[in-house]
Amino acid sequence: MQPNEAAHAIEAILFVAGDAITLPELALALEITEIEAASAVEFLQKEYESQTRGIALKRYGDHLRLETCAEYAPYVERMLQPVQRQSLSQAAMETLAVIAYRQPATKGMVEQVRGVKCDYSVQSLLHKGLIQEVGRRESLGRPILYATTDRFLEHFGIADIRELPPLPEPEEAKEGAGDEEPLVP
Repeated sequence: MQPNEAAHAIEAILFVAGDAITLPELALALEITEIEAASAVEFLQKEYESQTRGIALKRYGDHLRLETCAEYAPYVERMLQPVQRQSLSQAAMETLAVIAYRQPATKGMVEQVRGVKCDYSVQSLLHKGLIQEVGRRESLGRPILYATTDRFLEHFGIADIRELPPLPEPEEAKEGAGDEEPLVP
C-alpha cells in the first residue's frame, strides 16, 4: 500500500469512527506496520496543514482523531444545536488538577491537598474516563494510584501532559520573598 493510499484510508477510518483511534489499531486495520501507519499519518497531517480545510487531524497522546477546525465550530454548532456538554463540578476540577499535576496520585494525596474527601469526585472522573487506575503504591494499605487518560488530553485540547500550564507559586512564597530582614549576630 502506497503512503498516500494509506493516508487516505486512515482519513476514511477516522471520519467514520468519530472517536479517537490509536496508531496500532490503524496499522492492524490496514495490515501495515506501525512505522508505515505513522508515515501515512505524517503525510495526512502535512496535507491538512498545507490547505485551508474545515477539519483537522488532532493527536491526543497516542490517539488520533478528525475534528472540526475551531474557526468553523460556531457554524457546526448552529446547524446541529448540540446538547451542552456537562461541565465538571468545582470539586471534580480540583481533584482532576491534583491528579494531573502529581500523577500518579492516590486519593490520600488528593485529600491532603484539597483538605476534604474526594471519593465521589474520583468515581465521577473514572466514570467520565478522564482518569484511570495505573497501579498500587508500595506502602501501607497499597492505595490505588490514579493518572490522567488520553480522554483528559482530548477534553482539554492538549497533545501531551507537559502542555499543562505551570503551577503558580504559593502565595506565602510570593509575600514572604524579600520581606525578611537578615539576622544580625
